[in-house]
Amino acid sequence: MSPIEIVKQAVKTLDNKKGEDIKVIRINDLSILADYFVFCTGTSSTHVKTLAEEVEFELGQQGVNPQRSEGFGDASWIILDYASVLVHVFYPDTRKFYDLERLWQDGEEIAVETLLEGK
Repeated sequence: MSPIEIVKQAVKTLDNKKGEDIKVIRINDLSILADYFVFCTGTSSTHVKTLAEEVEFELGQQGVNPQRSEGFGDASWIILDYASVLVHVFYPDTRKFYDLERLWQDGEEIAVETLLEGK
C-alpha cells in the first residue's frame, strides 16, 4: 500500500470507531521521519486502545503491519509506526499537553473529508 492509502484506511477506521478530532498532516517536505502524521482522540483510555487496535487490525488484514507500536500500557498516547505514516491516538488531556499539531503546523493539513469520500 502507498502511504496515502495507509492514511485513508487509518482515517476511515478511526472515523468508523467514533474517533474524535481526526487530523492528517503531510510532513514529507519537512522531515525524513515520515510522510504523514494521523492524529485522533479517544474519549477514554479504553477507547484509545480500541481505536489503535482496530487500525492495526484493519491494516493488518491488507498485509500492512506497523514496524512498531508503543503506548498500549497506559493508553494515553498510542503510536503506530508504519514507516511512512505515524498514527497517533491520544487521550484528550495528553493530546492537549503535547500539542503535536502545533509543532508540525508548517506541514500541509489534508482535509479528512476528502479521505472519507467513497467510504
